Amino acid sequence: MDSSVRERVEVLRGDITQQRVDAIVNASNPSLLPGKGVCGAIHRVAGHRLAFDCAKLGGCARGEAKLTHGHRLPAQYVIHTVAPQWKEGKENEHEVLASCYANCLRLASENRVTTIAFPSIGTGIQGYPVEKASRIAIRTITGYLEKEPNIQKVTIVCFTEEVEAEYQRALREALGSAEVVA
Repeated sequence: MDSSVRERVEVLRGDITQQRVDAIVNASNPSLLPGKGVCGAIHRVAGHRLAFDCAKLGGCARGEAKLTHGHRLPAQYVIHTVAPQWKEGKENEHEVLASCYANCLRLASENRVTTIAFPSIGTGIQGYPVEKASRIAIRTITGYLEKEPNIQKVTIVCFTEEVEAEYQRALREALGSAEVVA
């Protein structure tokens, strides 16, 4: 992996709704309407207009991504994606989760987003194991960045210390380095 990709990916612990980036990713439900977890938090901070925008989109299939404005969020945009429900890896969940990340990045590129923040997609309500999800996320993100120079920074925002540690471990493995600075 080239050094430019290494410099463009970071993992940190925090609140995704407070990230000052061009776009944040919402780990949504198929209706795109306010829900629990990350989705509920994003809708609360963005305000009721986000739900109106989402209602106009007609939902979203698992693995796909759709874009709205960020409204009251610091981010200009919200990219909504729907993670697979974890079924012990028996229903191509890894491919669907990788599609979540790839389609969010593609949509970001199409809309000239240069900085984007992801949550740990699928590891909450959908039950995807963090160890597996983190490796899929990092592999998909770094692979995309190797081909797409216009995205300057991808931040993975983890809600807990345990999730952050797993994503840091996955990033170290992908970078082939013993040290990754948060």
